[in-house]
Amino acid sequence: MHRGSSKEARGDLRASETLPLSASPRPIPVVLEVTRGGSVERRRIRVLPGTAVRTVLRQAGCAPEGSAVLIDGTSIPLDATIDRPTRLTVVPTFSGG
Repeated sequence: MHRGSSKEARGDLRASETLPLSASPRPIPVVLEVTRGGSVERRRIRVLPGTAVRTVLRQAGCAPEGSAVLIDGTSIPLDATIDRPTRLTVVPTFSGG
């Protein structure tokens, strides 16, 4: 059974130039444990996947340039990105005076 030529006009099968927007990424919960002396202050924020640690600190009201950041006791760079729920330990490295 012949269905016709493959060269027949089939209409425009090209992909649309304007693609529909996909669902927005869900924010990720981040807990910051800011340590000062013997006390710990916890701050909870939500960020989009791929947010840099530096940006997370700024959103939480911390100074990234004056902080050491650790995950499970290991120092991480401020340029690292958050891609899952995370608990960050923030140790201020200077104090005002």
